[in-house]
Amino acid sequence: MEDFRMRRVFLIAGLMTAFAVAVVASSAAANFAGTWTLDKTKSQGLSPRMAGADKVTWTITQDAATISIDSKVEGGQPPAGGGGGMGGGRPPAGPTVYKLDGSEVTSDVNFGQATGKQTLKATWAGDALELSRKTSFTGQDGTERVSTNTQKLSLSGDGKVLTAAVHSEGRGGPTDSTLVFNK
Repeated sequence: MEDFRMRRVFLIAGLMTAFAVAVVASSAAANFAGTWTLDKTKSQGLSPRMAGADKVTWTITQDAATISIDSKVEGGQPPAGGGGGMGGGRPPAGPTVYKLDGSEVTSDVNFGQATGKQTLKATWAGDALELSRKTSFTGQDGTERVSTNTQKLSLSGDGKVLTAAVHSEGRGGPTDSTLVFNK
């Protein structure tokens, strides 16, 4: 009888360990690292700059602490007044770096004659990663201008397609787009 109890205890302990390993493995964060090329035929709501570009790429670097996105829009003619970037608005200078622990990153930004603040935050929702950017500056007329951009990144099951659902708000009003990238 005692032998049966010991087997049962070991069986239960083994099952609990296997369950714990499965939970940890399933909660592993998605890795978006790589060079991604925009597929304009599958994307929707592109900014004029992205729609007219010859090539749009995101180079994403990711480690346990941060994710960095370097967006490049090549060729085509920029629309009057600038534009482009990640779904609309002015592109950030150089890579945009978010902390994956959910803490905010605040930095100074320069828009030619105006300077302001940019706040970045990354939040995990299962395998999807939501990247939020808020930019504020004082215009030449003395009014504060605020723009926001939220990107929800997700990967296909095989990891070869990156989809970014983008919502932006600024002085041009709200815009939504879906950017589809191939690795």
